[in-house]
Amino acid sequence: MTAPEYLQLKAFARIDGVLLSVLWLVSFCCYILGITTPLYGLLAIGLAMATPFYVGIRLKRFRDDGLNGGISLLRGWAYIILVFFYGGILFAIGQFVYFSYVDHGYLLLSITEMLSVPETAQALQQMGMTAQVDEALQMMGMMRPIDIVLSILTNNIVIGIIVGLPIAALMQRNVGKVEK
Repeated sequence: MTAPEYLQLKAFARIDGVLLSVLWLVSFCCYILGITTPLYGLLAIGLAMATPFYVGIRLKRFRDDGLNGGISLLRGWAYIILVFFYGGILFAIGQFVYFSYVDHGYLLLSITEMLSVPETAQALQQMGMTAQVDEALQMMGMMRPIDIVLSILTNNIVIGIIVGLPIAALMQRNVGKVEK
């Protein structure tokens, strides 16, 4: 890959990373709203599950518009990794703002309330998980917003690396085989 090709790859990946972060931020907002309204929770799950399809569509657009219909497996994979990286960084900034200035313990309190429902508490007790859940909730309470955000950012990048390979394999097309 030449220097201009690398610059083009990064430029497309940045734009698509911004769009991916918007998708994730909407999904995150729906998740927060879904704590009290289950329909938003379903929408959050749907948007999160749409991520690989969205990235595949954006890779196809990059392949067809930016590269005249041909892309190698490694270039496609690099593109997807960069999209997840740029999207993850912007998503992390949005989450940091939320956890630092908006949340004020709302998410942890909501999770604690959900686990305190008698049926859930009884099920946890029957499975012998009460101590583990209490310990996990204490650890979550001690985490700073930056710790939470960096953990999620790391997960998003790793998921991008793993999910990116099959998507790139599906979207690869050799230039010599491109029909005109």
